[in-house]
Amino acid sequence: MSRIIKLPLANAVPGMPGATAPALANNHSFKEHALALALLALALFIPLGTSSAYLQDALILVLLWASLASAWNIAGGFAGQLSLGHAAFFGLGAYTSTLLKLHLDISPWIGMIAGGALVLLVSAFMAFAATRLRGPYFGLVTVALAAVLQIVAARWREVTKGNEGLPIAFQPGFENFIFSSKLPWTFIILAYVVLIYLFCVWLSKSRVGYQLAAMREDEPAAAALGVNCRLLKIVFIAISGFLTALGGTFYAQYIGFVDPGYVFSFDLSIKFALMCIIGVMGTPLGPILGALLITTLEIYLRATWGGERSGLYLIVYGTLLILVLRFMPEGLIIGVPKLIRRWRGKNAA
Repeated sequence: MSRIIKLPLANAVPGMPGATAPALANNHSFKEHALALALLALALFIPLGTSSAYLQDALILVLLWASLASAWNIAGGFAGQLSLGHAAFFGLGAYTSTLLKLHLDISPWIGMIAGGALVLLVSAFMAFAATRLRGPYFGLVTVALAAVLQIVAARWREVTKGNEGLPIAFQPGFENFIFSSKLPWTFIILAYVVLIYLFCVWLSKSRVGYQLAAMREDEPAAAALGVNCRLLKIVFIAISGFLTALGGTFYAQYIGFVDPGYVFSFDLSIKFALMCIIGVMGTPLGPILGALLITTLEIYLRATWGGERSGLYLIVYGTLLILVLRFMPEGLIIGVPKLIRRWRGKNAA
């Protein structure tokens, strides 16, 4: 019973006597929502106010990674299941829609739903089989899944063309999920980001969100209070996987190429997690801020230090990320206001 009393939570959880939720999970102030609204409004204004293809492309990539990081955040942040193999779901979504289009001439819109449904089943089964594993052991299972799928995609040359990848013919049209203008791409990915953000806002304030927070902070104590931890893990890992698969289809259609070495890569899975960690895990706005910082930084450094010095930008990029994690380990949402208050305090003194 002492473990229940020591549960590091703050506000009462509806329907769970004695249970509480972390202050962080319930601290979504008006300022945070106003910032999110301002960022989304800016994302809508940029494609309408500029004709620069480079700037529009950068915006689409920022929004894409923000949506994928937010999808990872549902499992890794809210549910506390630190997946290191989310690229498996991303790659399955990309390959399913692409293969259905190339081999059966099925619209990528239908293929996107089919890929999401497939990932829903795969991720739910994986979560069911690995629910008793925690911490690094669960993460290793997800890494193994992504590695197995990468090998299958690379060796099944009759269907996937192996490491050569699958090119997607540029045939603009709504039914083909391909557009000659950047504007439709921007609207689609922006709607995707808003959808996931609103879901995370609801999750942070709902009863099931409080249950997830309790499970994340102390699973045995949450189970003792009546939380069905196994069911929560399965459901929210599956939801996270489904949303990630949708992003995989968008990526495939936007880039026009799918190869197993990238869409199933471990680096991609780490990228999803890193954006959430830098922004703040378990918050609706955190992954968006993390994606904004990392993707913008990556695009800028690649453009500045590319060409003959193509490897140099990775050193600068990695160093800057280490500095952010070192001096703001609590994430941007908490770290930036803290630095501002400290700076104001020094000036006032």
